[in-house]
Amino acid sequence: MTLSSTPVVTLSSIPLAGEGRRRNTTVICAPVMAESVDQMLIQMGKARELGADLVEVRIDYLKNFSPSQHLDILVKQSPLPTLITCRPTWEGGRYDGDESTRQAALRRAMELGADYIDIELKVADEFFNSIQGKKPGKVKIIVSSHNYQNTPSSEEIGNLAARIQATGADIVKIATTALDITDSARIFQLLVHSQVPTIGIVMGDRGLMSRILCAKFGGFLTFGALEAGVVSAPGQPTIRELLDLYNFRHIGPDTKVHGVIGNPIGHSKSPHLYNAAFKSAGFNGIYLPLLVDSVANFLNTYSSPDFVGYSYTIPHKEAGLKCCDEIDPIAKAIGAVSCMIRKPSDGKLIGYNVDYLGAIGAIEEALGGLNGSSNGAISPLAGKLFVVIGAGGAGKALAYGGKEKGARVVVANRTYGYEDKAKELAGKVGGKAITLAELDDFHPEDGMILANTTSVGMKPKTDATPVSKNALSHYSLVFDAIYTPKWTRLLLEAQETGAKVVFGTEMFINQAFVQFERFTGLPAPKQLIRDTLAKNT
Repeated sequence: MTLSSTPVVTLSSIPLAGEGRRRNTTVICAPVMAESVDQMLIQMGKARELGADLVEVRIDYLKNFSPSQHLDILVKQSPLPTLITCRPTWEGGRYDGDESTRQAALRRAMELGADYIDIELKVADEFFNSIQGKKPGKVKIIVSSHNYQNTPSSEEIGNLAARIQATGADIVKIATTALDITDSARIFQLLVHSQVPTIGIVMGDRGLMSRILCAKFGGFLTFGALEAGVVSAPGQPTIRELLDLYNFRHIGPDTKVHGVIGNPIGHSKSPHLYNAAFKSAGFNGIYLPLLVDSVANFLNTYSSPDFVGYSYTIPHKEAGLKCCDEIDPIAKAIGAVSCMIRKPSDGKLIGYNVDYLGAIGAIEEALGGLNGSSNGAISPLAGKLFVVIGAGGAGKALAYGGKEKGARVVVANRTYGYEDKAKELAGKVGGKAITLAELDDFHPEDGMILANTTSVGMKPKTDATPVSKNALSHYSLVFDAIYTPKWTRLLLEAQETGAKVVFGTEMFINQAFVQFERFTGLPAPKQLIRDTLAKNT
C-alpha cells in the first residue's frame, strides 16, 4: 500500500495553542479523568499549561455524578474548549448506569455550551432522534466506534466511516487496536480520503505512529495524556512528548518520516536526538520509535516517498539487509545494516552500516588527541594493533572498520566452539584470532588499542570484565561499546592503568552524527546532539 500525503481540510474553529509556525491544524486533546469535579478542574488547568487545545471531560470517571450540578461547573469553568464523553462499559468506559440518563447528561452538556460531545455509533440513531435536529450551532457531535480486538480491513473501515457519517455526525471517530505496526496504514488511508473531519487512532504500542502522524495525514485530533502512564487508551503519548519530543505542531503534509526499527524499542534514545536535531536545523522531518515484527511487511506497507530513512537496532539488522535494493560494500561484508535510506530519485532502499563509523570515529578522535593530529586523510588507527573482543554484529563492524582504517586486527572471542566465528572474521579482515583465555597474556607490543563489543560488564552484571587489569597496561586506548553503565569495570580499570578511555555513548553519538547527515544532507548539530543525549540518560 502506498500512502498519499494529501491532507483533508479540518473544520475546526478551536483557537489553537502553541507558538511558532504550525504545519497542521490537528487538535491536541487531553483526557481529563478524575473522581471529583475539583480534581477535574485542576487537571484542566494543567492541560492548558502543557499546551493542549481541548479537554475531553470523561464524566464516566466521576463518583456521585450529578449532571445538573456538575456539568455546569465543568463546562463553564474549563479554561479550554470541552469535549464531553460519558463512555459506557460496553464501549470500554466506566459508566454502567441507565442509558437514558447517560444520554440526557450529554444533551444537558450541549445546552450548557460544551464544544463537542461524543456518542457511540451503537446508540447514535437513538441519540439523534432524541434531539430531533435541535442542537446549539456551536456544538459538534462526534460519533465514535472503538475496536479493542484488531484493525479491520480498509474496506471494512471505509464502510464503518460511511455508517458513522450517515448518522448525521459532525465528526467521525474510529479507534482500532494494532496487532502489527502496518495496521496504522489503513487508518492513514481513511484520514487522507475522508470528506468530513475524522479522528483515526490505532491503540496499543504498535499503533503509536497513528497518534503522531495523524497530523501529517489530516486527522482532526489526537489525544495526549497529562502524565505518563495515566492514559484513557493504550499507547497514548503525553502532551509533553507530542509537543517537545515529536515537535507535533511542525508536522505537515510534506514532513519526511524517519525512525528506528527494532523490537523492543521503547528504551531507544534516538527519537530524542534526531527530533531535537531536525528542529534545530529547520529540517522538515519526524523520527519515530518503530516497533516492528516483520521488516519486509513494514517496508512494503510504508512505501511512499515520504517514508525516507531508518535506523536499525536489535534484532532487525540482518533482516534489514535482506530488504535493501542496494547495499554499501561495508554493510554487505559485515552482513547487517544499521541505516537505510530511500533514494528520492527512484525509491530504492540503500543499506549502510554506520556502527563501525560511530565507534571508529570516537576512537580516532581520542587517538587524535593523543597524537596531536590525524595527519590529513591518514587515520590515527593506521598501523596500530587493534584488538576486538567479540565476533558478533558489533564485533564484525569494529573489525571491518579497523581494517578499513589500516589497523592490524586481532579478534578475541569466547571458547567452547566460538573460536571458529573469530577465525572466520579474522580471516575476512586479514587478521588473527585468539580466545578470551589467551587475551590476558597477549601483549606482542605496547600501545595497542582494545575494543570490547560483548555484553560482559553490562548492567546488571557490572562486576564482570572481559580482560584482567594487569593486561590493560599494554593498551594506550580502551573502548567499551556498553553504555549502561557508562563507566564499566573495564573502563575504570583501563583509566587506572593510564590508558585513554572511550565510552559506548561516543559510538552512539558519532553514529547519530553520520546518520543525521545521511537523512538530511545537512551538517549535524553535534553539540546539540551531545547535550540532548546527556539530558536524556
